Amino acid sequence: MLAVYAASQSSDDPLSGLEIGERPEPQPRPGWSIVTLKAAGLNHHDLFSLQGVGLPADRLPMVLGCDGAGLDEHGNEVIVHAVIPSEGWQGDETLDPRRTLLSELHDGTLAQKVAVPTTNLVPKPAGLSWEHAACLSTAWLTAYRMLFTNAGLTPGATVLVQGAGGGVATALVQLGSAAGYRMWVTSRDEEKGKRALEIGADAAFGSGERLPERVDAVMETVGAATWSHSVKSLKPGGTVVISGATSGDAPPKAELTQIFFRQLRVIGSTMGTRLELERLAQFVSHRGIEPVVDTVLPLEQARDGFAKMAAGDLFGKVVFTVS
Repeated sequence: MLAVYAASQSSDDPLSGLEIGERPEPQPRPGWSIVTLKAAGLNHHDLFSLQGVGLPADRLPMVLGCDGAGLDEHGNEVIVHAVIPSEGWQGDETLDPRRTLLSELHDGTLAQKVAVPTTNLVPKPAGLSWEHAACLSTAWLTAYRMLFTNAGLTPGATVLVQGAGGGVATALVQLGSAAGYRMWVTSRDEEKGKRALEIGADAAFGSGERLPERVDAVMETVGAATWSHSVKSLKPGGTVVISGATSGDAPPKAELTQIFFRQLRVIGSTMGTRLELERLAQFVSHRGIEPVVDTVLPLEQARDGFAKMAAGDLFGKVVFTVS
């Protein structure tokens, strides 16, 4: 089958290890289903894997990809949930210390077929396109959990999203706006700020810019470069939810005095559960939300999508169609 896979790894030149070619089809196994994919999404996780982060070299070659939607063996339209708990785990799979994501231990979704535990399949709402369904499993699920599980917000709250263009950021804006939050964004790129306003943001500011008022919560995925601004932007008792650190995880100042003196909450958030993915899909479908897609490419041209992500030249998701 055609697949996009990591053949080698390089921290300096991650795309040097990217290969597009034939890989063995997944084989049936008890308790697992084989999904014939219609569309698959690209995430920073895939670039990290090519850099050697989270994917040991002894597991190469590894088919990349966490996001995907397609048909199971019975012809059911499904969305793939990428979090794989360890055998026997009960409860929230994101809390399993031995959990993995697709493409870490088991081959991922950037292929014509993928094998996943049958319990990881979520019904695709009929009104949701394959391309939009393929956006949901990672970035959109991460945003859903940040906003609706971990932030402790009610409609009318003001939320600041650090960074306006990535998959998680655009998902946060679209989901928060649909849920009745007042959504603010920051960006180094004025054009991306303007585009965030077009998809539901109420205000856009430059990175590090002083805000007209403090906010109830900050959604933080940038990390070191924006950490101090995030903490200082919160109202007393406010919450920063952090799900990533693309600029590094060691900020110049931890802002501990700010955190304890103003009684701020710092909440870590990772991916989401199968139930949250199912609810996310229903919410997106019922509210008519169309996830922002930057680029749609056939799987054969996946290298172009990886190059756009590596260059930071994105607003929304990159989706690959699979034939």
